Amino acid sequence: MQQELTLSKEELAAARSELERLRAVANAADNRMSIERSAQQKLAQQIRALEQENARVREELATFEGMLSSDARSSAVLTVYRFKVEPDVLPGEYRYHLLLLTPTTRREREFHGRLELVVTLTDGDQSAMMSFPEPADAGASEFKLAFKYFRRVQGTFRVNPKARVESVQVRVYENGSNQPRATHTVTL
Repeated sequence: MQQELTLSKEELAAARSELERLRAVANAADNRMSIERSAQQKLAQQIRALEQENARVREELATFEGMLSSDARSSAVLTVYRFKVEPDVLPGEYRYHLLLLTPTTRREREFHGRLELVVTLTDGDQSAMMSFPEPADAGASEFKLAFKYFRRVQGTFRVNPKARVESVQVRVYENGSNQPRATHTVTL
C-alpha cells in the first residue's frame, strides 16, 4: 500500500510538472497569437491609410490634369478647386480642404494673402453667420497664404455642437485688398 501511495505521488508530481510545462507552452502560444493579431490590426490600419492616401493622390492628379487642360490656365483670377467641408470626429468640429491655383499671368511672383471662412448656420430657430479666423485671431498663421503656383489648404473649425451648418464660403484676399480675389461656397 505504501509503495502504491509513493508511486501515485510520483505520478501526480510528474503529471503536475507536465501540466505546468503545457500551461507555459499554451501561454507562450497565446502571447504569440496576441502579438500576431496586434500586428495584423496595425497592418490593416496602415493599408486603409495608404488606400485613402492613394485615393487622395489620384483625385489630386485628376484635378491637376483637369486644370492643365481647362481654360482656367489662362484665367486672370485666382481659382479655388475642390473645396470640401465635412464633419470631423468631435461634435461641432468640421474639417475643410481646398486647392488654390494662381493664374498663369501671375506665376512670375508669389501670391501673398489670407483665407477667410464664412459659416452660415442654424442654432435652434436662429440663423447666424460666423467668420474664421475671428477678428481677434485675424493674424492666425493657419489662415495666411504665400505660394507661387498652387497651395493645398486644410484645417478645422468649431461651432456649437447643437448648431447645424448650412453652408461654408471660403474667401481669399490678397494682402492690401479688402475685396476677395476668389470665393467658393459649399452647401452641407
